[in-house]
Amino acid sequence: MGWVDGHRGGHKDRMGGWTQGWTDTRTAIHPPAIPPQGGTVIGSARCQDFRAREGRLRAARNLVKRGITNLCVIGGDGSLTGADTFRAEWGGLLADLVKTGGITAEEAQRSSHLNIVGMVGSIDNDFCGTDMTIGTDSALHRIIEIVDAITTTAQSHQRTFVLEVMGRHCGYLALITALACGADWVFIPESPPEDDWEEHLCRRLTETRDGGSRLNIIIVAEGAIDKHGKPITSDDIKTLVVKRLGYDTRVTILGHVQRGGTPSAFDRILASRMGVEAVMALLEGTPETPACVVSLSGNQAVRLPLMECVQVTKDVTTAMNEGRFEDALKLRGRWVAPLCPCPCTPIGYTVAVMNVGAPAAGMNAAVRATVRIGLIHGHRMLAVHDGFEGLAFGLVRSCREWGLGTLPKKYFEEISANIIKFGIHGLIIIGGFEAFTGCLELVEGRARFEELCIPLCIIPATVSNNVPGSDFSIGADTALNTITNTCDLIKQSAAGTKRRVFIIETMGGFCGYLATMAGMAAGADAAYIYEEPFTSRDLQANVDHLIEKMKTTVKRGLVLRNECCNENYTTDFIYNLYSEEGKGVFDCRKNVLGHMQQGGSPTPFDRNFGTKMGAKAVAWITGKIRECSRHGRIFANTADSACLLGMRKRSLVFQPIAELRQQTDFEHRIPKEQWWLRLRPILKILAKYNIELDTSETAHLEHLTHKVLVPEATL
Repeated sequence: MGWVDGHRGGHKDRMGGWTQGWTDTRTAIHPPAIPPQGGTVIGSARCQDFRAREGRLRAARNLVKRGITNLCVIGGDGSLTGADTFRAEWGGLLADLVKTGGITAEEAQRSSHLNIVGMVGSIDNDFCGTDMTIGTDSALHRIIEIVDAITTTAQSHQRTFVLEVMGRHCGYLALITALACGADWVFIPESPPEDDWEEHLCRRLTETRDGGSRLNIIIVAEGAIDKHGKPITSDDIKTLVVKRLGYDTRVTILGHVQRGGTPSAFDRILASRMGVEAVMALLEGTPETPACVVSLSGNQAVRLPLMECVQVTKDVTTAMNEGRFEDALKLRGRWVAPLCPCPCTPIGYTVAVMNVGAPAAGMNAAVRATVRIGLIHGHRMLAVHDGFEGLAFGLVRSCREWGLGTLPKKYFEEISANIIKFGIHGLIIIGGFEAFTGCLELVEGRARFEELCIPLCIIPATVSNNVPGSDFSIGADTALNTITNTCDLIKQSAAGTKRRVFIIETMGGFCGYLATMAGMAAGADAAYIYEEPFTSRDLQANVDHLIEKMKTTVKRGLVLRNECCNENYTTDFIYNLYSEEGKGVFDCRKNVLGHMQQGGSPTPFDRNFGTKMGAKAVAWITGKIRECSRHGRIFANTADSACLLGMRKRSLVFQPIAELRQQTDFEHRIPKEQWWLRLRPILKILAKYNIELDTSETAHLEHLTHKVLVPEATL
């Protein structure tokens, strides 16, 4: 099996490695050393030779001589198009090589067909058919780090900053950056501004300053254009702002810093999942199977015909060149939904938003989106301080601050009275497992207190990712990156000492999500969790594995332990066991990461996820209030009037919390079924354990459909 990295830093039009030397990944790559490294360890480069048939003949000979009949190509549409061409010509290339003596007839027979699977690596996220390409999330991390730093400067000096990000033909990075940092304006190629955009921009900046803001942030994709195809550059925008408004304005072009750096946890896990699916696709391939590309749809790995995706990607560029920007947006898929405004008539309901439970990075993004979208709908938006307790004691204020709180059961009377006092028609609750159980109590209280019969919506937000009904919770990605980055630093500290094993304890309660996913992202040798019981024999097997590992060139180990995985096998116990059994071979160190996992600046994923969830929650609760309104009264007493908004496989869905009760282990505060447990074998395989991988749920080849955006999809 061969691997070709056809991109450099994720750029879409590189094709490399085809006619060059080949790397034996079994001996040249040590998996534990790879995760923290950016770029590609097997190298990549442009290859003009491959565009000609003679170059492809040399590439075919290289494959045949090495007995390679399965090829995984990682790159953009250029590399993947070349891969498909290569496969289509394979029979003819072998025939020519036999004629010229390049290979023997026996060799041609053994390599009679070539299976190709593609994985998309591109920071621009410009490949149609996948929600996220490998490298995009890491690029967003670099951008947001810089934008956050610039924001403090702009705030201090009362400046306007114009930031240019990559995206010659795709505005994904610019759009998500604008959403994540709360920019005043964004320019992207797929959605050019109206002809009088200069007036609108200046008016927007003036309104922001008049509202008390000391800064303005404008995000520009490098390929931004107007409706006539004329480029809109960052310097053009600076000149406009300085000339018309007289604001102190600076331009920052981020450039290739977006391509480098340490990969994010999301990208490491995505690449690992896609790599496994790619191998499964190759092993299942037949001469009749079309070349496919492994893609991400929501939280599901899917296989799509390679050339269908390439063609749709090219259709986007064609539509933009011809000025058919609406068609280009439809072809792009789901991520452009925020660009399509939802027409709504101001209604004027009163909607309250509150946080419940422990803090999680990204909560602020969810609250901000909830309030802003609510105001657009014409609602009066209220913030409830200190959770359910604050609602009971009337701590209802303007939406500038919010707090945490306890469960509502003992405050039903006070809560009911304040719902009437403040005229609350709907309640959006942002929080973790406490938010879920608290909302269940409110629903139970409806039988006694009619005032509680209002629409209720839960947005899951907790670092533990243990809320039933959602694959992801706001805040979990930030905590995961904190753990992963800390593991990288800890492993680096062993570079000089060698022969050292680190035992690291993570948060999560009884939910092993953080330990498992951080273990996969950081290259751990083991991750102990409650959901997968283990015994002393398992601990001894892990110690033996590490003893064997110390005989190789990688002389360090990493073991993660979820804080509640076992009441007897504590972190201290495991540390002492490893220290004793590994005596003379390796020494041990332990780290309890603690509450640092709950802090820090939210990642781009959590900011974007929180924004989407908040916006969608407001749209749902607006419709539900209207549906439950009779003669000026709101009466919501059906199961579907109290829902949890969650990511389930491929989409965001609203699920009645009464139904989720049956799916919940209340004693341990976790869902009874958790999707990420199916990834546990990958962690062990990457750590070089000899285990079997369950392939019963591998993806099947699907066909790419053009998604037509409708107003409802925008939220």
